[in-house]
Amino acid sequence: MASEHPVSFALVPGAHESPVILHVPHSSRAIPDAVRAGIVLDDEALERELDHITDSHTARLAAAAAERAAVRPWQFVNELSRLVVDPERFPDEREEMAAVGMGAVYTRTTQGRTLRGSVDPQPLISRYFHPYARSMTAAVAGRLAATGRAVVIDVHSYPSRRLPYELHGDGPRPPICLGTDEFHTPSELLTAAREAFAHCGDIEVNTPFAGAYVPLDFYGKDARVGALVVEIRRDLYLEEPGGPAGPGLITLAGALAALVDVWTPGQRAGH
Repeated sequence: MASEHPVSFALVPGAHESPVILHVPHSSRAIPDAVRAGIVLDDEALERELDHITDSHTARLAAAAAERAAVRPWQFVNELSRLVVDPERFPDEREEMAAVGMGAVYTRTTQGRTLRGSVDPQPLISRYFHPYARSMTAAVAGRLAATGRAVVIDVHSYPSRRLPYELHGDGPRPPICLGTDEFHTPSELLTAAREAFAHCGDIEVNTPFAGAYVPLDFYGKDARVGALVVEIRRDLYLEEPGGPAGPGLITLAGALAALVDVWTPGQRAGH
């Protein structure tokens, strides 16, 4: 589970002409030993927490979708657990999830238990969060330079039953939740996602999770950057809470590939 000097993230190249980045921020369970030392859970409790907090097999799902796509998308994959840092949180007071101890550096678990004692988050943010953000920003800039736009599709999963940490978990928990951003999610992208995942079951927008990830350098500023989060209810493809993947993973990979294919050259919709 741990390594002293882990690779923090990986950019897996796709086709030069593809504007799509499949972003996989929460698939890994890896925690460096130095970070593990600051976590107060025993090994058994930590493994249980990782079962709940990890979007298990989503890196595998994204890779399978990339293999099936007509034009191979790029992949940006976090190779460390979100218990190290969560690269999709704001690193400051804007972060709503800080209210439940789940800002960029988590201090509470999904069950509301103490994850870390008194901790200065800045060393972890400097060591892990900022390099990740810079590299993701560069990846988006690379797609803009090569193709004139970038489309960030986040690949997530979520449990079929609400966990205590969820701030907005009272609504429906559909098989597929699509997270959108008012500025960065064009209607064409949302429509394409609905069509691609239509055979996977009911689809809802921004419930139980809302929003989409865009690097801060582009957020709310550059409409050439499109963004969508695909949240997959875990019982569609794995044994909950964090067990092995089943045949549903391949079905979902096909749907994700179909979404990617909409944005291949000659087929992309405008913002």
